[in-house]
Amino acid sequence: MPARETIERPQMKASRRKLLQALWLALGATALSVVLWQVGAWDRWENTTWDWRVRSVATNGATSESKNDSPICLILLDQASLDWGQQTNGWSWPWPREVYTAIIDFCNQGGARSLSFDVLYTEPSVYGVWDDETFGEAIAASGNFVGAAFVHTSAEAAIKVTLPIAEVKDNCLTLANVSDVPDGDGVFRRSTLQRPVPGAESMVSLGVAAALIGPDAERVQAILDRGPNERIINYRAPATFWPTFSAAAVVQSDLRLLEGGTPSLDPTVVKDKHVLFGLSAPGLKDLRPTPLNRVSAGVTVHAAVLDNLLHDSFITQPPLAVVVAVMFLLSFLAATALLLGGRLWRTVLTVVIFLSLPALIGLVTVGAGLWWPVVPGTLAHAGVLAGALVVAWTNEGQQKRFIRQAFRHYLSPDVIQRIMDDPDSLQLGGERRELTIMFSDLEGFTTISEGLEPQELTTLLNEYLTDMTDIILASGGTLDKYEGDAIIAFWNAPVDQPDHAQRGCQAAVDCQRKLAARRAEFAERFGATLHMRIGLNSGPVIVGNMGSHQRFDYTVLGDAANLASRLEGANKVFGTYLMISQATLEAAGSTTLARELGDLRVVGRSQPVRVHELVGLAGDEAPDHWAGYAAALALCKNGDLTSATQAMTQLPDDPAAAKWRARLASEEEGFDAVWNLMRK
Repeated sequence: MPARETIERPQMKASRRKLLQALWLALGATALSVVLWQVGAWDRWENTTWDWRVRSVATNGATSESKNDSPICLILLDQASLDWGQQTNGWSWPWPREVYTAIIDFCNQGGARSLSFDVLYTEPSVYGVWDDETFGEAIAASGNFVGAAFVHTSAEAAIKVTLPIAEVKDNCLTLANVSDVPDGDGVFRRSTLQRPVPGAESMVSLGVAAALIGPDAERVQAILDRGPNERIINYRAPATFWPTFSAAAVVQSDLRLLEGGTPSLDPTVVKDKHVLFGLSAPGLKDLRPTPLNRVSAGVTVHAAVLDNLLHDSFITQPPLAVVVAVMFLLSFLAATALLLGGRLWRTVLTVVIFLSLPALIGLVTVGAGLWWPVVPGTLAHAGVLAGALVVAWTNEGQQKRFIRQAFRHYLSPDVIQRIMDDPDSLQLGGERRELTIMFSDLEGFTTISEGLEPQELTTLLNEYLTDMTDIILASGGTLDKYEGDAIIAFWNAPVDQPDHAQRGCQAAVDCQRKLAARRAEFAERFGATLHMRIGLNSGPVIVGNMGSHQRFDYTVLGDAANLASRLEGANKVFGTYLMISQATLEAAGSTTLARELGDLRVVGRSQPVRVHELVGLAGDEAPDHWAGYAAALALCKNGDLTSATQAMTQLPDDPAAAKWRARLASEEEGFDAVWNLMRK
């Protein structure tokens, strides 16, 4: 429909403007957040959210195998072991290195796949050369021992390696680097799998060296070859998930085995496992903070790297371009939702959803081994939402000023406020709605106007129209327009009014009563006796801003509106002043006092319409002669002209009965009780 297409353009333009605003807000917020992210401004916050995510998913159920099936186990020199060594054997720290031969022997007997010591032996034993030699012989006998070295990188990027004593270096299967660099907050989240060293191609880290021993070596090497050197460690489960034994228990078990006794630990607990030995006693200063625990034995970091290699489960980061694209898209959706949202609950819901969405994505993806950045996305969303709120507030202010200015002359203040509270209720364009429409006109106004001076006529018309308009607006009605002395109004637009028919009837009755109250005053001041005819009808119409881009009115179009206009004029047929249709009477229900006048066929309609005279509201007393009129009307409809004429004659003071008498007197055979209105 061309007219509808024309009137909808302002709304389409407003929507496009909001989408453009959302686009620019999303671009700005995304760009700012990404730049600050890339320069490290968000690192500390992002790391904190990562630790929370890791702790949320790192449970015993995070791995598919049971604890006993884990390919890794730990032997820790804990505080209890130190106490046992001191109290039972008088060992002060450092222990004699001969003690560690018991740990090596225990693992050999149990059939461990590898044995890695996260301990640096850079100085000769304080117990003498024989202590180091004994330790070295045990290392050589194991055949699967991984010794520790320390790779330093100075500020000048010079690489220096601290190697263990010859008895360790020369007898172990391989040396591995046990140094790594934590993040800025001191937490070990990443591991450099291999480092270049002088005199060799590179040195792998302790966890890597262990993984390269045994049947998994080829697969592990493929993992090393395909990815970056620095990996994000996936702490899949707490360190307690790996079978963990105290050094004291292992040493005691080995000694009992040598003596032919029953050990507290069976060596088979390490069968086919990668065993890592480390220090966990606080005084030995080898505790490291991890995302799972701010105080963890340093060896657990190497164990996590080993676990990731064996399960190919390192954390990966999505490509920057993908992150930026998703961040921008969600920011654009957030801004669009806010700018187009309207109601307060939608605004609150939008803010909650989009501020929570990055954290939700980050939490879901960590289970899939992905570090999706949460803080950059959250701050981008916060920025775009803040900007959108400011723009929306500005737009809303402009919209409210537009609404107040545009509708203040033909909407009640209450209706205007409802529109401003809920702008969605105002469709800037035609829409189909069920309305109650009122047309009113002053009887004989042309004659009245000819007898008055222009100033008098203007004063009379202004006072009359003000009285009527105040009543219409007070009922929540919308003033369509004035056409001279005629008033066109309607109910149930632009805001919903389920009781629109009742409101229209109430306003029409009040208008008639107001005019009756001032009729004598108007006659005395202006010499004019004013009577107003009103027509009311309820039905579907098109309502909206109709007109051109430069000038338009908020008005109604449709057959239901045309019928309301015809009913106003049809009052002359029955000598009445307030006529309503059957549709309005039914919609108003029991709230009115009305009587049926008859059936009327108006110009432009082939089907007759049943019309009624409205004289009051529920609770008012019906005139005495109404019962007689109803009986006479029934006779007319039955075609009993003689009886109908006699019955109508019994109602000399009823204008409608007088009209029927005049018509019945001229009727012949083929009488049709429907009145035909031949002109508008």
